[in-house]
Amino acid sequence: MRVRSTLMTMTTAAALMTGLLAPAAAAQAEPVGSGAWGERGDTLVMPLQKILAEMPVAEESRTGYERTKFKHWIDADKNRCNTRAEILLAEAVLTPQKDTQCKISGGRWYSAYDDTYIDGPSKIDIDHLIPLAEAWDSGASAWSAQERMAYANDLDDSRALIAVSAKTNRSKADQDPTTWMPPAEVDHCAYVTEWAAVKVRWQLTVDPAEANALAQTTVTCSNVPVKVTLAR
Repeated sequence: MRVRSTLMTMTTAAALMTGLLAPAAAAQAEPVGSGAWGERGDTLVMPLQKILAEMPVAEESRTGYERTKFKHWIDADKNRCNTRAEILLAEAVLTPQKDTQCKISGGRWYSAYDDTYIDGPSKIDIDHLIPLAEAWDSGASAWSAQERMAYANDLDDSRALIAVSAKTNRSKADQDPTTWMPPAEVDHCAYVTEWAAVKVRWQLTVDPAEANALAQTTVTCSNVPVKVTLAR
């Protein structure tokens, strides 16, 4: 079982880019320079409050957004299991059955958003912690198609994609912490910490209201050290 953790050790983002993309696509990926947090592959360890204080703030724009601009789900390693299946297999608390075509049945998952257990994959969604539309608004509109595909299929950081109840994921939709938080209050600190970590990992900005919501939510949270490997 893959464990969600803001302190987990992660492989480098260079491995992400070459692992998620087919060889030809990886070779064509546009070079990325340094951003506010450093360069792709750098690993940062910073207290949560320092991260929140230093996150770049910018207004958002959804001009030109289409969900199809983030290609997913892909089978990066050609093992017949696409990204959704890989997350289901990794996060199951009761191992499901998998046939030769990677069709998954049975099993049990823990949905942190609801603080509840769910049987069977049909009621499970794989949530992009930072929704695709939110990523677009926060900087992904300027990325290459390859970078957006890598983002949408990020298996290299357990915080980026998580298995949650379909009901709760769809209530979240593309909202940020300004207007949506997990129904289970026990998950709030973990959620905003992971939100900040994924934004840093992909060098995404926050808008003023979002920055304020993150700061207010974390007032009572532990100022934990957060480890992030930059993906771009």
